Amino acid sequence: MLKERVLSAIVLIALVLCALFLFNPFYFALALGLVATLGVWEWTQFARFKQPLVRLCIAAFLGAFIFLWLFTEGDYLNAGRVFAHYLPLLLMNSVGWWMLALLFVITYPTSTKYWGKNKPLQLLFAFSTLIPFIAAVLRLRLDNYTQDPYHGLFLLLYVFVLVWAADSGAYFAGRALGKHKLAPKVSPGKTWEGVVGGLFTAAILACVFIYFSDEMLLGNRGIIGFVILSVATVAISILGDLTESMFKREAGIKDSSQLIPGHGGVLDRIDSLTAAVPFFAYFYFFVL
Repeated sequence: MLKERVLSAIVLIALVLCALFLFNPFYFALALGLVATLGVWEWTQFARFKQPLVRLCIAAFLGAFIFLWLFTEGDYLNAGRVFAHYLPLLLMNSVGWWMLALLFVITYPTSTKYWGKNKPLQLLFAFSTLIPFIAAVLRLRLDNYTQDPYHGLFLLLYVFVLVWAADSGAYFAGRALGKHKLAPKVSPGKTWEGVVGGLFTAAILACVFIYFSDEMLLGNRGIIGFVILSVATVAISILGDLTESMFKREAGIKDSSQLIPGHGGVLDRIDSLTAAVPFFAYFYFFVL
């Protein structure tokens, strides 16, 4: 099991690095579209669609919507900016959705009477999670792309590394000090001490990145605001993890799928990022 998990992790890291460093905006957008389509296919389990054909049709419909939209763009750069005109609305929708998800998590399992058996609402949740995620990743990756193709790459990697490092910090802090459960009805393993460890890790990492990146990360933004945003982004990433755990618990499943040997499904790997990336992008581009 451990060997399978390690091998899968190596392959995943290689695929992510190839997509980030080698794909032009068009193929990068197509890769994200594939991730979102697989995510919808997994999400249909949360909505209690049991028939494989029905699940496949729902995922294929959204996948066709995304890919046809991409192919209507005339050149490789605009294809990567397919959601640009709708970005503020999509990201505001995402922030609103995660505030609603926080309410669901806090009040679980009482909140399930509003969404537990409502399939259209569950699919709306999938849209509010995955489409803003695609849009935000593309916006960060293509920021200032024509002047410096690697500027947006550095910005996007910052958010990824921030969430991954904070997750490790939360894990070790929770193992060493964890006594007070964060959300025992949703995810019994998470503790408040782990959350504090993750937020502390995020603050330190933000300061380190700012110090070594000069003005690449900040631009004309203030240091204090950027550090606060980084810490808040990690807090929202924890909510993303908890929300998927809540949906899986209500659906009676352990993993979103078995697509990734030893790791579960696509949503199991990106649940934190689907919350963190849109949140960071909204405040980075439109608030700070």
